[in-house]
Amino acid sequence: MHIVTQFPKRIIETPDLGVPMPDGCRLSARVWMPEDTAANPVPAILEYIPYRKRDGTVERDAIMHRYFAAHGYAVVRLDLRGSGESQGILHDEYTETELQDGTDAIAWIAAQDWCDGNVGMMGKSWGGFNCLQVAMRRPPALKAIITVCSTVDRYADDIHYKGGCLLNDNFLWGAGQMLSYSSRPPDPGLVGDDWRAMWLERLETAPLLAARWLRHQRRDDYWKHGSVCEDWGAIQAAVLSFGGWADNYMNTVAHLVENLNAPVKGIVGPWVHQYPHTADP
Repeated sequence: MHIVTQFPKRIIETPDLGVPMPDGCRLSARVWMPEDTAANPVPAILEYIPYRKRDGTVERDAIMHRYFAAHGYAVVRLDLRGSGESQGILHDEYTETELQDGTDAIAWIAAQDWCDGNVGMMGKSWGGFNCLQVAMRRPPALKAIITVCSTVDRYADDIHYKGGCLLNDNFLWGAGQMLSYSSRPPDPGLVGDDWRAMWLERLETAPLLAARWLRHQRRDDYWKHGSVCEDWGAIQAAVLSFGGWADNYMNTVAHLVENLNAPVKGIVGPWVHQYPHTADP
């Protein structure tokens, strides 16, 4: 193991940067960037997931995103609508609202003084999925994505109906773990007195995703939405795809390399369902 103790650039961190959506909803981001971006704008990297930047991914983010920032990028760790300190409700995976929010967030980031107009996305699992899905919308500023442990087929090659067979253990994940994320309160230190109202709204409206998935036991429009295999030609941004031999999503790397028309590279290694630099063999 090589431990890095010195970096090319000094960085600044913003724990709660509001990213406004066209409908007035405020999404909350944690941002790291070089301290000289006022004079020297930099490319930005967006990671866009529901796993709560203030607690769920805080340790991982502090290592990985600081590293990218210290090497010349502005890194935006954005909570999905209805998660963490972001306003609104998280209704489901990969909804039209989620993907439109991601597209709007990229446009907003690209327009900031600290960004040079070029944006990339990166993500693992949920974040790896929506990297691909947002790329299908071709935001002008989105130049490249890194997708890790993701799928191109939400029905036949995901955690719900692998090959058409219901995966009961993963339905429990949808009913339990995701509900535990979406039903937690925002941080009062960041959102102020609105925290209680935001929390109650989440508790009253948080869906039981397992029940919804059971209502779609065949390949229908619900699963086709967000499946890259429905339109391979939609993605134009460059793609780097990672998969692990010990992960259920290893198939994705070959599918992307074989079918995308965009610049693409795939890497598969002895990893589990994690970023390669943190995964155990």
